[in-house]
Amino acid sequence: QLQLVESGGGLVQPGGSLRLSCATSGFTLDYYAVGWFRQAPGKEREGVSCISGTGGSTHYADSVKGRFTISRDSAKNTVYLQMDSLKPEDTAIYYCAAAHFMTTVQNMCGSTSSVDYWGKGTLVTVSS
Repeated sequence: QLQLVESGGGLVQPGGSLRLSCATSGFTLDYYAVGWFRQAPGKEREGVSCISGTGGSTHYADSVKGRFTISRDSAKNTVYLQMDSLKPEDTAIYYCAAAHFMTTVQNMCGSTSSVDYWGKGTLVTVSS
């Protein structure tokens, strides 16, 4: 059974950092593109960052470029999202997602319909 389990969310002050983790099981991570999406109250779910099955390609939303870094550890079947210089507008539920490896990172991050599997999400709150 394929599972994606997020952790690492919480409350952080503006300018602070958090690292989200997505532990995967039930599938071979190398065969899937994996990404992070977020959904703020009253807004649609949007792609934040995606990484290819090989890890050679990444995509970032313009709003997080230079502040967030996605990475993957195939040995640990885990994908990470390092979030620095956090802003109040980064407040949202963050979801881990997986898509078949033939999906490009641009397509995956650009549309929720490209996602095959979802985690349940972890809440990130940026507030003073």
